[in-house]
Amino acid sequence: MNKEINSRLLQLENVLPQEIEKRSFEIIESELAQPLDPELAPIIKRVIHTTADFSYVDTLCFSGNAKEIALKALRAGAHIVTDTNMAKSGVSKERLAALGGQVHCFMADEDVALAAKEKGITRAAAAVEKAMGLAESLQKPLIFAVGNAPTALVELYRLIAAGKLKPALIIGVPVGFVNVVQAKELIMEAGVPFIVNKGRKGGSNVAAAICNALIYMA
Repeated sequence: MNKEINSRLLQLENVLPQEIEKRSFEIIESELAQPLDPELAPIIKRVIHTTADFSYVDTLCFSGNAKEIALKALRAGAHIVTDTNMAKSGVSKERLAALGGQVHCFMADEDVALAAKEKGITRAAAAVEKAMGLAESLQKPLIFAVGNAPTALVELYRLIAAGKLKPALIIGVPVGFVNVVQAKELIMEAGVPFIVNKGRKGGSNVAAAICNALIYMA
């Protein structure tokens, strides 16, 4: 039994803790089926690193100059609004703060819960409405990172179409089955910079990964 255990242990790569991420990206690079656009590669690779899913190579969509617009916004002190506290917790707050920005999530706020109940809408939609006030008070670029709630994307589309909100960037990567694909398509037609994952895949971890890739690049 001990010999079997030792044999299995010997099959493991000997990687120092501080080298694990570097080794992971080396593996990703070696297993890519095709070269990536060098401008977008850091974002796509970080999503693959987070999910171990190479299908994002084909499904992540970027509006024209989305990366450059996002980096400019972050360097101007952009604030990020997420639709889950999980995504918020995954964003590198220290590095974002060094750029003059902060990350916010209003989903658990009492006033958001009350507004959602009164209006008969989801908390995610009510949280987007609250973020609209944040945009007005900060006078700084606003980036929305949506990894869970398609209703947040629908509300963003409605406010943008009404001329009430103009985000610097929308990261639209909610995961799920109900209205997920349709909500992502709305954002790609909203006339604002976007990074969207086509189809049903995504999640809070993907939203945070994209935020961090942009923050590291900025």
